[in-house]
Amino acid sequence: MKIDLNADLGEGYGPWKMGDDEALLDVITSANVACGYHAGDPVIMDRVVRAAAHRGIDVGAHVGFPDLLGFGRRQMQADPAELSRYVLYQLGALAAIAKVAGTRVGHLSFHGALGNMSAVDYQLAAPMVQAVAAFDPSITICATTDTQIEVAARECGLRVANAFLADRAYENDGTLVSRKKAGAVIESPAAVLARVEQLIADGTVTTIDGQRLAIDVQQILVHGDTPGAVDLARAVRRSIESHGGEVAPLSALF
Repeated sequence: MKIDLNADLGEGYGPWKMGDDEALLDVITSANVACGYHAGDPVIMDRVVRAAAHRGIDVGAHVGFPDLLGFGRRQMQADPAELSRYVLYQLGALAAIAKVAGTRVGHLSFHGALGNMSAVDYQLAAPMVQAVAAFDPSITICATTDTQIEVAARECGLRVANAFLADRAYENDGTLVSRKKAGAVIESPAAVLARVEQLIADGTVTTIDGQRLAIDVQQILVHGDTPGAVDLARAVRRSIESHGGEVAPLSALF
């Protein structure tokens, strides 16, 4: 089993740091880089992209609502066509930084509330995904399985990488449990590792209601802003490799 080990990076702002990007870059195989809307700024984006390029790590855009105060986790009401321009703005900024750094943006994921809303609403997902396809049809869309984002991406002929969020709870339909609910975030490292081992063993995840849900994934995501993220990422990588798996960047999987 080959799988991409992925993390959200660049989520500081100005002098404020969130997560240990440098340490995570020594563990993961692809990075989702915040593009300045929910977190990040041009200097941080450039630093993370150059560090990733130096290590041969895939670079992706992590796009969200323009909501620095709420870290992109608050729902916003905006016209879908306007949202598509938010996506283009962020993607274009990171693509320019990546080009100058000698690399490229190869994938894109939707952050926080923007991702959660578009996962269940095709009318939101379609214009944003269509904008990505118009910008660069070679970009891979990363999303949890069986979402409207995936539907829209496949309609546009874009590759889709289904992501398993190792530290987030799942509903029976495969969507993520809202962070407003108890148990939405898996805080125990042992529990996270058990979920990874279950996924590798039989391709399933146990939902918050105790059901086993079959999921076909190409990517395991560890949130870089959570306490102990580096140690957890290392443990996840060891677990994958000790069970006969191999970590590899998305660009090597397609």
